[in-house]
Amino acid sequence: MINEYEGFNILSDVVSKYIQAAENSQEALVSGARELVKDLRKLTKPISEIKKSGYTHLIDTFDYGVRDKEVVVGWGKYYGRMVEYGTSKMAAREHFRPVFEKNKEKYYKKMLSTLGIKTW
Repeated sequence: MINEYEGFNILSDVVSKYIQAAENSQEALVSGARELVKDLRKLTKPISEIKKSGYTHLIDTFDYGVRDKEVVVGWGKYYGRMVEYGTSKMAAREHFRPVFEKNKEKYYKKMLSTLGIKTW
Protein backbone atom coordinates (compact mmCIF):
# COMPACT_ATOMS: atom_id res chain seq x y z
CA MET A 1 0.00 0.00 0.00
CA ILE A 2 1.25 3.47 -0.89
CA ASN A 3 1.16 6.01 1.91
CA GLU A 4 -0.16 9.50 1.16
CA TYR A 5 3.28 11.12 0.94
CA GLU A 6 4.55 8.51 -1.47
CA GLY A 7 1.49 9.14 -3.65
CA PHE A 8 2.32 12.85 -3.78
CA ASN A 9 5.89 12.05 -4.80
CA ILE A 10 4.62 9.85 -7.64
CA LEU A 11 2.21 12.58 -8.74
CA SER A 12 4.99 15.16 -8.54
CA ASP A 13 7.21 13.01 -10.78
CA VAL A 14 4.44 12.60 -13.35
CA VAL A 15 3.66 16.33 -13.37
CA SER A 16 7.38 17.13 -13.71
CA LYS A 17 7.60 14.91 -16.79
CA TYR A 18 4.66 16.71 -18.41
CA ILE A 19 6.14 20.12 -17.60
CA GLN A 20 9.47 19.09 -19.11
CA ALA A 21 7.64 17.73 -22.16
CA ALA A 22 5.80 21.04 -22.59
CA GLU A 23 9.12 22.88 -22.55
CA ASN A 24 10.30 20.66 -25.43
CA SER A 25 7.10 21.11 -27.44
CA GLN A 26 8.81 22.86 -30.35
CA GLU A 27 11.24 19.98 -30.70
CA ALA A 28 8.27 17.60 -30.86
CA LEU A 29 6.54 19.69 -33.52
CA VAL A 30 9.74 19.75 -35.57
CA SER A 31 9.99 15.95 -35.38
CA GLY A 32 6.40 15.63 -36.66
CA ALA A 33 7.04 18.18 -39.42
CA ARG A 34 10.21 16.33 -40.46
CA GLU A 35 8.24 13.09 -40.86
CA LEU A 36 5.50 14.85 -42.84
CA VAL A 37 8.03 16.40 -45.24
CA LYS A 38 9.73 13.03 -45.65
CA ASP A 39 6.39 11.48 -46.68
CA LEU A 40 5.50 14.40 -48.96
CA ARG A 41 8.78 14.07 -50.84
CA LYS A 42 7.94 10.41 -51.56
CA LEU A 43 4.90 11.43 -53.64
CA THR A 44 5.01 10.48 -57.29
CA LYS A 45 5.80 13.39 -59.52
CA PRO A 46 3.46 14.05 -62.41
CA ILE A 47 5.31 14.59 -65.65
CA SER A 48 6.12 18.26 -65.96
CA GLU A 49 5.92 20.17 -69.20
CA ILE A 50 8.71 22.43 -67.99
CA LYS A 51 12.02 21.19 -69.34
CA LYS A 52 14.36 24.12 -68.74
CA SER A 53 17.53 23.58 -66.75
CA GLY A 54 17.45 24.51 -63.10
CA TYR A 55 13.76 23.65 -62.77
CA THR A 56 12.84 22.03 -59.46
CA HIS A 57 9.62 20.05 -59.20
CA LEU A 58 7.07 21.33 -56.67
CA ILE A 59 7.28 18.10 -54.65
CA ASP A 60 11.04 18.50 -54.24
CA THR A 61 10.50 21.90 -52.61
CA PHE A 62 8.55 20.69 -49.56
CA ASP A 63 10.27 21.78 -46.38
CA TYR A 64 9.65 22.74 -42.77
CA GLY A 65 11.01 25.51 -40.63
CA VAL A 66 10.58 27.44 -37.42
CA ARG A 67 9.13 30.93 -37.71
CA ASP A 68 9.12 32.72 -34.35
CA LYS A 69 7.70 29.96 -32.12
CA GLU A 70 5.68 28.36 -34.89
CA VAL A 71 6.67 25.28 -36.88
CA VAL A 72 5.53 25.53 -40.50
CA VAL A 73 5.47 23.05 -43.37
CA GLY A 74 5.00 24.19 -46.92
CA TRP A 75 6.15 24.52 -50.47
CA GLY A 76 9.26 26.26 -51.67
CA LYS A 77 7.38 27.59 -54.67
CA TYR A 78 4.78 30.32 -54.43
CA TYR A 79 2.19 28.42 -56.45
CA GLY A 80 2.06 25.37 -54.16
CA ARG A 81 -1.06 26.66 -52.43
CA MET A 82 -2.70 27.30 -55.78
CA VAL A 83 -2.15 23.70 -56.84
CA GLU A 84 -3.42 22.36 -53.50
CA TYR A 85 -6.54 24.52 -53.19
CA GLY A 86 -7.19 25.47 -56.79
CA THR A 87 -7.94 28.86 -58.27
CA SER A 88 -10.83 30.41 -60.14
CA LYS A 89 -9.26 29.05 -63.35
CA MET A 90 -7.89 25.72 -62.12
CA ALA A 91 -9.36 22.85 -60.11
CA ALA A 92 -7.63 21.82 -56.89
CA ARG A 93 -5.12 18.98 -57.11
CA GLU A 94 -4.68 18.09 -53.47
CA HIS A 95 -1.49 16.36 -52.45
CA PHE A 96 -0.49 17.87 -49.09
CA ARG A 97 -3.71 17.30 -47.15
CA PRO A 98 -4.27 13.65 -48.22
CA VAL A 99 -0.74 12.70 -47.10
CA PHE A 100 -1.29 14.36 -43.74
CA GLU A 101 -4.73 12.83 -43.22
CA LYS A 102 -3.50 9.36 -44.13
CA ASN A 103 -0.51 9.47 -41.77
CA LYS A 104 -1.52 11.86 -38.99
CA GLU A 105 -1.52 9.16 -36.31
CA LYS A 106 2.09 8.36 -37.21
CA TYR A 107 3.02 12.04 -36.83
CA TYR A 108 1.21 12.35 -33.50
CA LYS A 109 2.96 9.25 -32.16
CA LYS A 110 6.32 10.60 -33.33
CA MET A 111 5.71 13.89 -31.54
CA LEU A 112 4.57 12.17 -28.35
CA SER A 113 7.59 9.87 -28.36
CA THR A 114 9.84 12.92 -28.80
CA LEU A 115 8.19 14.36 -25.69
CA GLY A 116 8.74 11.08 -23.88
CA ILE A 117 5.02 10.48 -23.46
CA LYS A 118 3.87 6.90 -23.82
CA THR A 119 0.94 6.15 -26.10
CA TRP A 120 -1.48 3.36 -25.41
